[in-house]
Amino acid sequence: MAGHSQFKNIMHRKGKQDAVRSKMFGKLAKEITVAAKMGLPDPNMNPRLRMAILAARAENMPKDNIERAIKKATGGEADAYEEIRYEGRGPGGVMLIVDALTDNRNRTSAAVRSYFTKAGGELGASGSATFLFDHIGEITYPAAAGDADTVMEAAIEAGAEDVTSDENGHTIFCAFADLSDVSKGLEAKLGAPASAKIIWKPQNLVMLDEEKAQSVMKLLDNLDNDDDVQNVFSNFEVSDEVMAKLTA
Repeated sequence: MAGHSQFKNIMHRKGKQDAVRSKMFGKLAKEITVAAKMGLPDPNMNPRLRMAILAARAENMPKDNIERAIKKATGGEADAYEEIRYEGRGPGGVMLIVDALTDNRNRTSAAVRSYFTKAGGELGASGSATFLFDHIGEITYPAAAGDADTVMEAAIEAGAEDVTSDENGHTIFCAFADLSDVSKGLEAKLGAPASAKIIWKPQNLVMLDEEKAQSVMKLLDNLDNDDDVQNVFSNFEVSDEVMAKLTA
């Protein structure tokens, strides 16, 4: 996860911002529609929808887009999407988890498999990667939300399990099933979070050299650009030296 977020930011800076933004909004809208269709269209009564809306707001998705995505579900216009999880090994032994929402399983499976194959990796069986990750909730706040002690106190009261704080902000972790309750508790103390979502957090990270990191970046880029892929999590990192070269 850490590695993917890091490199995703690099790729977005190097790519065409408008195209990236449009694709991101499309994926966020799909998740909102699916969440609204699977439960009630009220985010206060539908934890998954609430998290999807929080994620959309964190990316500055317009309110009209969010409302249209919900109405699409309640109006019976939404396509029938299937949730699929892929697990595989990428360059340098990096493990990846790919979550997709698709209306055509064969199309998506063939595409994801081709991305891994072109990168010199391979898809694995169910459970081949997930055992190296923890499936948990992650809530983030900007540094302006409060100092480390204030956020720690609020997190403990809300039922969180761990908190990390630095100059860039605060990240709160909680059990998978507690994300909605913990985010509500934090919101009462700190205001609306920057993001609140379910993640696959790697238990250990794999250090990559520049060549392998570039190969993984290409794989992540291909996955991110696929309309059916919603989220990708990985367990790699790079040294500051390699990062400087990749961002030059």
